[in-house]
Parts: sequence; C-alpha cells; structure tokens
Amino acid sequence: MAMHVELKLVEQDEDGIDLAFRAEVLQGLSEAQKAIPARWFYDMPGSELFEEITRLPEYYPSRVEARLLETHAGEIAELTGPGRVVVEFGSGSSVKTPLLLRAAAASAYVPLDISGEFLRQASRTLAVDFPQLAIIPIEANFMRPVRLPGSVPDAARLGFFPGSTIGNMVPHTAVDLLRSMRETLSGGSQLLIGIDRHKEVDRLIAAYDDRQGVTARFNLNLLQRINRELGGDIPSDRFRHVARWNAEWSRIEMHLEATDDLVFSVSGQSIRMAEGETIHTENSHKYTPDQARLLLQASGWTPIRLWSDPADDFMLILADATEHRSAP
Repeated sequence: MAMHVELKLVEQDEDGIDLAFRAEVLQGLSEAQKAIPARWFYDMPGSELFEEITRLPEYYPSRVEARLLETHAGEIAELTGPGRVVVEFGSGSSVKTPLLLRAAAASAYVPLDISGEFLRQASRTLAVDFPQLAIIPIEANFMRPVRLPGSVPDAARLGFFPGSTIGNMVPHTAVDLLRSMRETLSGGSQLLIGIDRHKEVDRLIAAYDDRQGVTARFNLNLLQRINRELGGDIPSDRFRHVARWNAEWSRIEMHLEATDDLVFSVSGQSIRMAEGETIHTENSHKYTPDQARLLLQASGWTPIRLWSDPADDFMLILADATEHRSAP
C-alpha cells in the first residue's frame, strides 16, 4: 500500500490564518497598482474551478501538454532513467502525473502544493492507481526551497512543473523560483517543465476569458476567499473579470476591475478603489523556445531536450541541474 506522510510547512496564527496570505494581500492592496500573487487563487473552491478551466474548449495548454507527455513518454523515460523520486511543484489535481510516473518508473512521488485540502484529496485518489508507490504530500509554498523529509527515498530526483505555471512569474521571479527548485531537488537532479508558447493574441484572450465565464468565477473567487479567511467585506459583485494582452511583457494579464467607487476592509484595514481601478491577479508569460532555454540556463538548469506539438502551441523541456563552476 502507498505510504502517506502528510507534512504541513505553512505558518499559521492561532486562528489558522495563513500568515503569508494575510501579509501579501494587505501589502498588495496598499500599492498604487493593487496586486495579489496568483498562488492565492488555490483554496479548495479555486482549485476546483481551475480544474474546470482545464477542460474548457478554449483552454488548450492542458490538452496539448497531456498529449506531449503521452507521445514522448518513452523518450522521457530513456533520458531520466528508472527509479527517480518525482517531486511535483504545484501539483493540483495531479491529473497529468500518472503519465510521468508510469513512464519514469518512479520510486516515490512527492507532490508540493499550497492548497492542503486539495493536495490530500488528489494524493488519496492517486494512491488507488499506484498502490505500491510511496506518496508523500507536502503542503508548502514552493516559491522558496523546501527541505524534503527523511521519508523521501535517497534516490535521484526528477522535478515536474507542468501547466506553464512558470509563466505566472515575471522573469526575475521565475529565475528565483527555478533556482529554488534546484536547491529543493539537490545536485544530480533533473527538471521536466511545461511552458506555453507565443501564438495569436485572439486565441490567448479566449483561453483566459472563456464564453462560459468559468475563468471569471475563478478570478472572483479570490475576493471571496479573502472575505472568508481574512474577515473581509469586499463586494465581489462590484468587480468584473478582465483579461488583456500586454505586448511589452509578452503576457496575458488577469485583473479584477472595480465597476464603481468602493470602500471596503480586510483584516481591519480600510481600502479605497476608484471606478475602473484594478487588482492585478495573474500574469501568463509566453515564451519562444530560445527564451525558454535562456530562462532555464540563467537559473542553474541545462536543457537537454525540447518537445513541442505540431501546431507549436506548447513545449516540454527536460533539463539537468547545471554543475556549479567557479570559472565563467
């Protein structure tokens, strides 16, 4: 039977409030361009809404990435070798994970996610299909190095970062995260990462502003989470979801726009917003293959293979941890 060692590496106050969540929300709402990091989308309702997004006809990344994993599973397995510990960053529902676990003949699976309830539910589901696999879920903020517990087998590690989540970060933050992953995984590790590619702006906008309004509900749930967990009284019905292309940064941006002048409070702090003012909630940067390789190289990873679909919508890159060198 799969081993389950559930660890929680999230700092909370005596009321169970995530200290980082409160600090980052209050800081972000105090800035001239209000902003909240995208990782706070993922409470249980937010995680469920995101899984619904991945099944929408407009949202191509999940389908294309799954096909890439299926098509190139044998080649990935040949390059990684058997018996690695698969460490998935931001594991979510782990729906693509079985494709990799089977291909890589993993010795253990360590999903890291900030949404603890969703993480544990996904781990229990996965254990049914992999009863002999050690599954060690860890509730943690993977934006900084995570010290893996002693229960993780002493074997080479394969990081898995699917879904183009790296695109949520501005480049310098993406570099910091990839360096942090290298530290979490240690030397001799590999990283398999999914990255979204440049394409027509109309297709990008449609993927982040679907006709059914699921992405809008996902975005607005962030305000409802703040109200639930941080004692807020934000009138979420007086905000609207906005998705737009920022050509200068090569990214889709998601915002929550106030539809009139507002005054509300969060954790006792009063906040004012004018009509038309926005809270910037997510970025999704798009990369060319050369830009993606450079991003990895700047972060201590050496790309060894890149796979893309026939339409050049999405890419998977396998990279080795770069050996530390004292010379340039």
